[in-house]
Amino acid sequence: MNEDEGEHGQALVWSTAHWGDAESTLPELDSELMKLLLENIATRVAVVGRDRRYTYANRETLRFMGLTPEQVIGRHMSEVLDAGVYESLVPLFDRAFAGESLHRRGWTEYAKQGRRYREQWYVPYRPRGMAGDAPVQAVVVCGLDQTEARLGEQELARKQAELRTSEALKAAIFDNALAALVSTDAAGRIVEFNPSAEAMFGHARAAVLGRPVSEVLIPPRFRDAHEQGLQRMQAGEGPRVIGRRLEMHALRADGGEFPMEMVLGRTDAEGAVFYTASIADLSERFEAARQIERQREALRQGEKLTVMGSLLAGLAHELNNPLAIVMGRASLLEDKCEHLPELREDVRRMREAAERCGRIVQTFLNMARNRPSTRGPVALNGIARAAVEMLQYGYRSHGITLELALDETAPDVNADGDQIGQVVMNLLINAQQALASVQGLRRVSVQTGLEPRRANREPRVWLRVSDSGPGVAEAARDRVFEPFFTTKAEGIGTGLGLAVSRSIARDHGGELLLEPAGLDGGGGASFRLSLPISGLAGADSVPGALHEPEAEPSLQARVLVVDDEAELADLIREMLESAGYEVATAESGAVALALLTEARFDAIVSDLRMPVMDGAGLWREVSARHPSLARRMLFVTGDTLSPDAAEFLRRARCAALDKPFSKAALLAQVAELLR
Repeated sequence: MNEDEGEHGQALVWSTAHWGDAESTLPELDSELMKLLLENIATRVAVVGRDRRYTYANRETLRFMGLTPEQVIGRHMSEVLDAGVYESLVPLFDRAFAGESLHRRGWTEYAKQGRRYREQWYVPYRPRGMAGDAPVQAVVVCGLDQTEARLGEQELARKQAELRTSEALKAAIFDNALAALVSTDAAGRIVEFNPSAEAMFGHARAAVLGRPVSEVLIPPRFRDAHEQGLQRMQAGEGPRVIGRRLEMHALRADGGEFPMEMVLGRTDAEGAVFYTASIADLSERFEAARQIERQREALRQGEKLTVMGSLLAGLAHELNNPLAIVMGRASLLEDKCEHLPELREDVRRMREAAERCGRIVQTFLNMARNRPSTRGPVALNGIARAAVEMLQYGYRSHGITLELALDETAPDVNADGDQIGQVVMNLLINAQQALASVQGLRRVSVQTGLEPRRANREPRVWLRVSDSGPGVAEAARDRVFEPFFTTKAEGIGTGLGLAVSRSIARDHGGELLLEPAGLDGGGGASFRLSLPISGLAGADSVPGALHEPEAEPSLQARVLVVDDEAELADLIREMLESAGYEVATAESGAVALALLTEARFDAIVSDLRMPVMDGAGLWREVSARHPSLARRMLFVTGDTLSPDAAEFLRRARCAALDKPFSKAALLAQVAELLR
């Protein structure tokens, strides 16, 4: 039994201890009235004499014990009470008969009643008139059964603990949820705003509590629709959006909008209605979708460019033969007009125009050629001039002034000329597109130079392309080299040009940078390509270079020219004969083999693509019949994009001359074979 004294016990003890003084303030109670009172109160009342026998037990006591008056009155406590209960009460009654008033409460295990929670007072009684030190004659026991109340308190405490645990768990989930959770009352005022919502929307929780959700989170153009939906729900109409995934736009604290996904739930609590929105920020998903779409568009554009490239390459290939004839005939005619200065000048202009066409075709074919990267001495100035020649008409037709400021002392760099040409072309095309919407003066400048030597750093040659356009916005400057990022209008560009260009520059040990200022320090864009030098080279290895030094002719050399196009074969023959070579022509591989059995030749110049027996077939036959001559074969081809042609030339280790070609290039190649 637990011991605990309380205010009720002290009050009862005080009132009982002062019963002797009751006559001074209260009328003496009638014995019948007293009996009626004791028999009908809810408190258990019993009186135990000094012999430990019950002298009185009221109705509530007997009911609790489940005994009759005869089974209790006059009987010893040990006969009435359970043995365990009796043993626990003996010390208490000893103290009470010694004159001590006691108050006890706690759980007690009964045989019949089970486990009960009781509160009891043990009050010593001395008859009126006896001295204060007289022995106690009886102990009045007053008891209350509080089991149900106590059990109710325990159940309440348990439920409160469960509620606190549940609330703590919900708070933990609410506060640590990755999704933004926003709860409102039926009027749309915010009542909860979790940390993820604070991070997502940029509002502090304390600043938004009590404010309308439409004012805080919904863009102005959507607020009317939100208010109408709220009014419908307040009028009793069921919400249309509960439990559905909805994609919409939300408003951040800085005024910016972003896409979000929301699921709305409803909670009814004590007659009040609350709505909780679980919100996910879709900005990254939308951006990823845009990236994927841009990549798809880039792939579509790439496929389109591949098809167009194949068509243009085929067209360029078809142009090679007639262009070679025009160039060659113009060169021969120029030699014949040596004594006619006026006519010679006209022919020279024709030849230079044809050669320019040839350089444009060769530059395009070299850029379109799908081959492994090959490094060699490359003149950045030559690449710049070739790119300018190819784009000059487009610049002129758009009213753009193109200025060249090239440092002629800049040395060659060890690089892949085709790849570097691709970078320069891309920079020039970007500059042209940037000026498309510019009013007034439109200028693009191409500059080259040599960087000053620095300690522990190899010297570098640089090329700068600057324009007078609108420039690159500050927000986009850090992203212009990202793949698929573009500042151009929809349908213009893929966002890959600068990314690929920088990759090429870095693959060469160099760098491609966006400079702070544009042309003449203005607001346009300026891109600077820098490449390290691996060693000076004497020859200009720019793709499409058409002026090689002429070799000294060998008057004793005999050359066999093989081409199915008679006009081209005659042109090559005349070029070689003008240099002192003895030349024979054959219109097919079979005729060439027949001539080889009848006469001696020192070199063979053959077209690579011919009907019946092509150049590769001719080479195989010559290798079998005249092995030494097979090493002195020069193949003229316009099929530079064909993987088969490239593979044959690599395997045969034969020299090749791309159409269209100049007389100087042809003579230099033949001289090299004979050397």
